[in-house]
Amino acid sequence: QVQLQESGPGLVKPSQTLFLTCTVSGGSITTSYYYWSWIRQPPGKGLEWMGSIAYDGNTYYRPSLESHISISRDTSKNQFSLQLRSVTPEDTAVYYCARDRKIILDNPLEGSWGQGTQVTVSS
Repeated sequence: QVQLQESGPGLVKPSQTLFLTCTVSGGSITTSYYYWSWIRQPPGKGLEWMGSIAYDGNTYYRPSLESHISISRDTSKNQFSLQLRSVTPEDTAVYYCARDRKIILDNPLEGSWGQGTQVTVSS
């Protein structure tokens, strides 16, 4: 019965930092052995796993993004967040948060997913 909800600004300017929060209800982000992921889908393209934070707080990032991405959590609020620095228009996408027992998640048939939120990078 876990539910996830993405939130944050829908418009970000190039070179700025994209910041999104995933609020979780019906389950704790510290429960073994779940991983909490951020996934995105640019227009006309497939799902791209970005990174995850584990139940123990360890983080894992897609290599192509690791110089710009940070995932953190606030256990007191049962939330985890995404920061993506120095964004460009190519970062325009629908962004999803999700939970699964796999570290890397890009299959919407697996795990529990939020509804997604549109983020546009434009000046």
